[in-house]
Amino acid sequence: MSSESKEIKVTDKRMFTAEGELREEYRFLNEKATEEPPPPAARPEPPPAPEPPSAQPPPASDPRRPAAAPEASGALLELPVEPSPFGGASFLALLEMLAEPALIYLGDIELPEGGTAENLEMARLHIDLLEVLRQKTAGNLTVQESTALQDLLYQLRVRYVQKRG
Repeated sequence: MSSESKEIKVTDKRMFTAEGELREEYRFLNEKATEEPPPPAARPEPPPAPEPPSAQPPPASDPRRPAAAPEASGALLELPVEPSPFGGASFLALLEMLAEPALIYLGDIELPEGGTAENLEMARLHIDLLEVLRQKTAGNLTVQESTALQDLLYQLRVRYVQKRG
């Protein structure tokens, strides 16, 4: 053993100080979030949807979409709404679509015929797929998209741990 002492350097990589302020190296995130987005490009308005042939009001719940069961902490996961220049498709819509199977397998969404499809191994697989998406899109998302994905992953992981016990 040598009598040389090795120096250990500890670097704090947290985004916020103990007072809750953004650290200097993360100030650009705050500046990005407060910038006004460029005006949307003019695009033609889509034609209005045709009226349904029957005069009956739509059913209270769509049988194709499972009814949402409340989470242990209250409401289900909700993502911010982001209009897309291409119609209904957006990154946040993709996140919602990819999170739904995880919620079904966590048992938080009731199936149309009643009951649940709780399967924690499948829930874990879908959560891991969202993590792959986070890794592969790192640096290519807006602050809102990145935050939504990180929050979604956090909430799904917490729910998974609650279910796992």
